[in-house]
Amino acid sequence: MAVLHNRISQAELKKLLYAETEKRTTISFYQYFPINEPKHFRDEMYKALDELKVFGRIYVAHEGINAQISVPESNFEKLKNYMYSINGLNGIRLNIAVDDDGKSFWVLKIKVREKVVADGITDPSFSMENKGKYVNAEQMNELLKDDDTVVIDMRNHYEYEVGHFERAIEIPSDTFREQLPMAVSMMEDKKDKNIIMYCTGGIRCEKASAYMLHNGFKNVFHLEGGVINYAREAKAKQLESKFIGKNFVFDDRLGERITEDIIAKCHQCGKPADTHTNCKNDGCHLLFIQCDECAEKYDGCCSTACQTVHNLPVEQQKELRKGIDKGRMVFNKSKQRLRPRLNEDNNTD
Repeated sequence: MAVLHNRISQAELKKLLYAETEKRTTISFYQYFPINEPKHFRDEMYKALDELKVFGRIYVAHEGINAQISVPESNFEKLKNYMYSINGLNGIRLNIAVDDDGKSFWVLKIKVREKVVADGITDPSFSMENKGKYVNAEQMNELLKDDDTVVIDMRNHYEYEVGHFERAIEIPSDTFREQLPMAVSMMEDKKDKNIIMYCTGGIRCEKASAYMLHNGFKNVFHLEGGVINYAREAKAKQLESKFIGKNFVFDDRLGERITEDIIAKCHQCGKPADTHTNCKNDGCHLLFIQCDECAEKYDGCCSTACQTVHNLPVEQQKELRKGIDKGRMVFNKSKQRLRPRLNEDNNTD
């Protein structure tokens, strides 16, 4: 029987990735379509993608698939042909990263989940069959010319902080499941306006557009392929980018630069900066924004306390970490404090 998981340490896998000589292409894709047996679907896909040396993170559920992966350039067409051979995925849009060094992932993980996007929706009458209209980059720019157009960012606060569309409204919450009812409440008096929803790769805003229509909104649009696809289209067609700054991505890069504008600030010194990093202290790993000067000053750590721990002998660090369940830490600038977030509450696309 084929082994459907890796048996090599994360450190060794990452070392092997950086030793590769062939360039990799980073891709994201998703599709809402019925999968009757997610576990069987997962097992078959793992075997096929492992043969193509695909790395990345894929979620499979009864409602569909959500993936962020990388593939050696020589295997891209084989990957595409395989994806198109699957019922429900033929012709699926593969979002190719715009700012890519090919080092985004170093292992393949395919997990079965209850939903590909944790949404908190319990209403049995809700359906993804009735969703908003797609808009491409040109249509997005055209709609943004209308002052009555409402643009809603369906990403997390730390994504919005480093880059967003002009006039975009942030839904100030920590999870997608919280954002959905908040968006309905915040837009209650705008049910007849043009509402455009967007996210990183399209999966969250597509579900959000269906949820808005389910709650009585009339003219709902969502950006096809999200910010990733918009950036590629805008560049190919030489359109002015209405997305300003950096697009946060959920892989080792932690961001794709869309424009040269830096709209965020270092969380330590306040200087203009938009580089996300994880605290180098293995007992913390806080996700925060750090400028080059502070990275050097604090050895890549979020505080002097973490810096002190980070510079202790490894065995002493391990002793200090025993019994600590830190979840996933994200610096919430709007609340000026550190907020722990459990892994299952993370929403990626």
